[in-house]
Amino acid sequence: MRTTVTIDPDTEHLLRAEVARTGYSFKQVLNQSIRCALSQPAMDRIVVEPIFQAPFPVEFAARSMNRLADEWDDEETIRELTR
Repeated sequence: MRTTVTIDPDTEHLLRAEVARTGYSFKQVLNQSIRCALSQPAMDRIVVEPIFQAPFPVEFAARSMNRLADEWDDEETIRELTR
């Protein structure tokens, strides 16, 4: 089947690197890459194993961890500036 697709620049770079490495044509590398990616079993869910047995603090449960880290970083910066 012949079709036109737009390939992101980073993906094109990966494909061209594989072409250079293997000596196969761009078409062969693209088709093999798609076959390989789509033949992998889909991960229905990810299982996360806790490292620590302590329960997660309730006061943080509904908060964004990125926002919390930013707040702590801001607090540390303010402490450093007021020294």
